[in-house]
This record gives sequence, C-alpha cells and structure tokens, in this order.
Amino acid sequence: MRSARLRAGLLVVVTLATLCHLVFVSTTLQAIGVLALAGYLATLRGSLSPMARGLLLAAGILTLMALWRAEAPGRLLFESAGRFAFFATFVVALSLLRLPAYRSRLVRRCGEAMLLQPPGRRYPILSAGSALFGIILNIGVLNLFAGMIEKSNTLAAAQGRAWVRQARQRRMMLALLRGFSLAPLISPMGIGVAVVLSNLHELRWIDLAPYVIGAALLIFLVGWAVDHLTGPHPAVGGVKHPAPSLAPLGEFCLLLLSIVSLVFLLSWALEVRLPIAALLGAPLGALGWLSWQRRRLGLLGVPAALSSLRRQLPWLVAPIGNEVVVLGAAGYLGHLCVALVPVDSLGPLLVVIEPLGAANAVLAMLAVVGLAQVGINPIVTVTLLVGLLPSLPIEGLNPALIGASLMVGWALALMSSPMTASMLILSRFTGVASTRIGYRWNARFLLACIPLLSGWFLFVSW
Repeated sequence: MRSARLRAGLLVVVTLATLCHLVFVSTTLQAIGVLALAGYLATLRGSLSPMARGLLLAAGILTLMALWRAEAPGRLLFESAGRFAFFATFVVALSLLRLPAYRSRLVRRCGEAMLLQPPGRRYPILSAGSALFGIILNIGVLNLFAGMIEKSNTLAAAQGRAWVRQARQRRMMLALLRGFSLAPLISPMGIGVAVVLSNLHELRWIDLAPYVIGAALLIFLVGWAVDHLTGPHPAVGGVKHPAPSLAPLGEFCLLLLSIVSLVFLLSWALEVRLPIAALLGAPLGALGWLSWQRRRLGLLGVPAALSSLRRQLPWLVAPIGNEVVVLGAAGYLGHLCVALVPVDSLGPLLVVIEPLGAANAVLAMLAVVGLAQVGINPIVTVTLLVGLLPSLPIEGLNPALIGASLMVGWALALMSSPMTASMLILSRFTGVASTRIGYRWNARFLLACIPLLSGWFLFVSW
C-alpha cells in the first residue's frame, strides 16, 4: 500500500507540475514534473509488461545516440522528457473519469439497456454505446461490458441452443470491440487527437473532424452491414419481451456532451490548444460528476468528492503504469527521432513515395495496421510517422490528411491485431484465441473496410 501511495503521489506531482507548465509556461515547473516522472519510473521496476520494458530500453539507446550526435543534447533530452510527462499527465487526467463512472448507476443501467435490445438493433446500439463509453472509460469499457455480455448471454437465454449462444457472443463482442476502437476517432479528448495535435501545432480538431468522423461513420456502417449479412437470424419463438428504454443512454450522452463542452470552453477561455484543455477538463469533469453523486452529503458534494478522490487515487492509478510508460515513451522516442533523422537522409525513400502524392496517407494508414500485427503498438507508429511525414516535401499530403489517416490506422489496428490489449481482454473473457477474433471473426469486416477507407482518403484528398 505504501508503494501504491508513493506512486500515486509522484504521478500527482507530475500531473500538477505539467499542467501548470502548459498553462503558465514555466521551465521550473516542467523540470519538477520531469524529476517526479523519473522517480515514478524508478518505482515501476519489475512491474512492467515486455512492451513497456522494450520501449524504455529503446528510449535509453536513443538517449545515448542523442548525447553523441545532437548539437544541443541537453535541451533536446529535456524537451523529450517533457513530452513523456505530457502523455503521462494525459493518461492520469483521463483515468480520473473512471472513478465516478465505475460507481455510477447510470452506467450500469445503460449497459443493461444496450445488451437487452432485440438482435436487429443490438449491434448498432452496442457499438455506438461502447464508443461513447470508451471516451470516458477508455479500455475499461471492455472489461465492464464484456463482463455484462458474458453474464447475460447464458444457455437459458438462448433457449438451450448452444450455437445461438456462440453466435450472440461473437456478434456482441465484435460490436463492443469495433465501437471501442471508434472512440479515439470521434472523441476530441481521445489519445489519438492528443498525439496528432501535439505534433502538428498548425492543426486544429475542427480540421481533423471531417476526415475522421466520415471514416468513423463508414467503419460503423460497414460493421453493421457485415453483422447483418453474416447473421445468423434464428427464428424467435415464444413471448416477445419489450425492449428496455434507451433513456439512460440519452442521459449519458448529455453527461458526455457537458464534459466535452467544458473542454472546448476551457480551450476558448484560456486560449490553449485542445489537448491541454482536455488535461484540465477531464479532472474537473470527474470532480463535478463525483460531487453530483454525493450532492446529498452537503456543500454540493464537493468535500465528499475530494475525500473520495484522495482515498481512491492509489487504487485508480496503480494499474496504469504500463499505459503511462508505453504512451510516454512513444512520445519521447518520436520527439528524439524527428530531431535525429534529417530529411536529407530520406532521399531514396522520397524518390519512391513523392510521386504518390496524397496516396501516401493510405500507405501510412496501412503501415500502422501492418506493424501492429507484428507487435509494434500503434501509439509508437503513429507518434513516429506524425513527426516525420509532415517534414517531407510531398505535394497534396496536407497535415489534416496525414493525422486522420494515422488515427484511422490506429482504430483498425485495435480491431485486428491479436497483440493489442483490447484483443487480449476479449480473448480472456470469451476463451477464444485473439488470433481467431482478429483474423477469423473480423476477416469479412476488414476485407470490406480497408478498401473503402482507402477510397475515402483518396476521394477527400481530391
């Protein structure tokens, strides 16, 4: 418990120092955040996943290269460490929203209402609902909803037909996975938006929105069509029970809209970029939600909410060490790579890709998907490519197109790679190998979706 409290305390220092630095631009505060981050990483010895350890090792190797080759290595490494702290803060800030969500009766009512819909409406409602919940719960939505699906999808509910139970499991789990994978596309608070906008400073979320929302709609419709066509559609006998009301989902949409509106309001009022506003808005939204849940305890529930947050913080941030390291190290590596790889050295590659023009956006999307199949996390690929591609003199390849294509590739990687955390969670709940979920269950969807998305990016580039 002492170790958990120490880690939580260090992450709080990282978060507060980084937020204050981003708002007030203080090098001293940034240095405090970096030092606290180093202390936090030291406490994670022996508790990291192989991928997190590999990324830290790569970060160490690249640090040595920077000390050897960079003109001003101290400044470069300090800026890169600041990127690490920024993404660590992003993970912590969004994680705070999980606390009121996990204890919310509204969330449970929404989950039950979505799962008990008739088969014809279950896929679109569950897919859209998991996308909305993924904005707040992140990967926690998979644990929450997958558990609900397994509890509700019994042999008795399938009237003793094992094949119906298996088909329902496949269809609902795929709806959950595809919906969750859309969350980074549709959310202005998502990690994909943060990675892209923090690297492309001339870009705004409104510039990305037409590309990514159009792609998200296409993915949603293709998934719905494939689910309908591949069925099965067993005849339902007996008494038909009325579908539960979707009013709880409407209430949750209003809650989500209020949090997103708070983020945009902070961005406008403080004149800061959207990722920074998300770092401020998420904790304030979590505190407001907690206060509303405890409003009967007096003083609008604020003291009770602060007390609950203080008690639960070690439990809340204890499991996110791997997320902090993977995302932060990817940002660190991306910043170093962009500084250490001169554009002139990419001459032979430019000869090949320059004539392709805007079609390079499709190649970037496919690169993110392809590398994810061999275990390279999309966070790493997107961070590196979003730093390198805009520096290349390729006609027709504008920053919004680059950012959107990489974000879509990230979403497709989450739906297909058997090595992502999302796929491993579903494999644990279903007892089905992650390779089977990614390559057998999702095969028709991917074969239909990838060509259509490629055509979408070629069309919007014209």
